[in-house]
Amino acid sequence: MIFGKQLFNRKKSDHKYLNKAITLKSIKAEVDRNAKLISASGDYLPTYGYSRDLGYSHVEVDRKGLLHYVIVDERGQERERKTTGNLIELLFWIFDGVTFSMASDYERTNRIETQDCRRLLFVKQEELLGIIDKNWKEVKQKEHEEILKRNPFDDLASLRATYYRELRGKGYSESEIDQLAYEKYPKTNN
Repeated sequence: MIFGKQLFNRKKSDHKYLNKAITLKSIKAEVDRNAKLISASGDYLPTYGYSRDLGYSHVEVDRKGLLHYVIVDERGQERERKTTGNLIELLFWIFDGVTFSMASDYERTNRIETQDCRRLLFVKQEELLGIIDKNWKEVKQKEHEEILKRNPFDDLASLRATYYRELRGKGYSESEIDQLAYEKYPKTNN
């Protein structure tokens, strides 16, 4: 994750909860307030103090006042845990996940077969984060730029994948499938 130093080092007056002890109740209130701004339903939001499993996130506050963002897989195993003392950073982690899920749903509904799905997904996620905090949008844009440097857009990937399935169904070998699919739908980098 790419974070600018100024993203989480704000004046205490910038956030009403930075002057008080942070509780699960105050975190939930802040999450609910931000969720309303982007019309995020409760299905996208974390739970507080417990996990509902199935890859959902939850938030914990320990006795030292540290904030934990935890993702549990469908078997109840902890998959990821991030810890901070900064409420703004915790909120970013929460809404990074929330907006990714919302943007993914948006992309599936508005899919363009001849376009890399990340084109719609990245723009929508950045837009949603920007509604909450313009700095968060900038952080996510930089992260997306880094992803695209390593893995550029490939607008024909979806069509190629569909063709792969069709050729497998006809009994072609993997090497033949690869050759035929890339001949019909060449890799694009734009």
